Amino acid sequence: MEAAASGHGRFGSLVATEPVEVRRDLSGLDELGSGFWAVVAEFEGAVTAVRFARVERDVPPPPAVGWRPLTGEWATSLDEAAYLCGVREIRERIAAGTVYQVNLCRVMSHELAEEADLDGLAQLLARGNPAPYASRIHVPGAGLDVVCASPEAFLVRDGARLESRPIKGTATHLEAMLPKDYAENVMIVDLVRNDLSHVSRPGTVRVDHLCTPEEHPGLVHLVSAVSGELRPGAGWDDVMAATFPPGSVSGAPKHTALQAINDLEPVPRGPYCGAVGWVDVDSGTAELAVGIRTFWAERDLDGRRLLRFGTGAGITWGSDPAGEWEETRVKAARLVGLASGRVDA
Repeated sequence: MEAAASGHGRFGSLVATEPVEVRRDLSGLDELGSGFWAVVAEFEGAVTAVRFARVERDVPPPPAVGWRPLTGEWATSLDEAAYLCGVREIRERIAAGTVYQVNLCRVMSHELAEEADLDGLAQLLARGNPAPYASRIHVPGAGLDVVCASPEAFLVRDGARLESRPIKGTATHLEAMLPKDYAENVMIVDLVRNDLSHVSRPGTVRVDHLCTPEEHPGLVHLVSAVSGELRPGAGWDDVMAATFPPGSVSGAPKHTALQAINDLEPVPRGPYCGAVGWVDVDSGTAELAVGIRTFWAERDLDGRRLLRFGTGAGITWGSDPAGEWEETRVKAARLVGLASGRVDA
């Protein structure tokens, strides 16, 4: 357990302040049996959970904070040539029968001024890229400086009911969606059903809807929903062990997809493709988003402050390498454009 001197979390109109405790796993949530927690789980498994003493709902938007557009080029962990090579390697693994689908991602970076306040970026995204699971978590003592504009629910909990809403299939408009997008979604839905079955009462896991089109700024996604009733005694550690990392941003089968990701991606994803959100132990509710469309600030080995942003695409046998690279570019274009002043909010 650690103390946190200052910070805040904003989840839509819900605002949490006065952080009082930091934990590096989720077991404490069940042990204490109370509290409102902001949660950031990195794709590689590290978890930070912050308990806040004060929670207010229906809070109006905060006073405006300025954001100076980032100029210059963004670095990327995989350039176009390396990404195309990675797609070809995944297709070879699919042909060999070791994996069916892998989400291949790259992390973009831009140097960030010391005085830059990500509250300003969060407000900019709220205007220019509103998202159902938008959040801003800033707790310096816990190492959290995250802005999330995720459209995807990883886990939504209400009492014993647990739901996941995986997104697979992305295009600029519905008519541009390919058959492989629908196949990919169905494949991941099956994986999510299997994940939830490990912590759900037998016979309660169900697909509530499949491949429903959902529009977001500049993009349309295929979204499905899978739910189950938690078995008695299943705690948050059990839930995360069964379901994390999210299937939609790893692949299927998950264990061989994760091996491919480890082999082909040169840097950790961090909060990107992890989980970002909140858990209210008192009410038995939670809303954890998949950490996509997410910016976070951190320091590199030289001590420079950097802003990072991840983007990726699901690779199947039907993937065209150039098309998958373009998908990563399209997914990043609006949000990176907003941060860089190239897109008007």
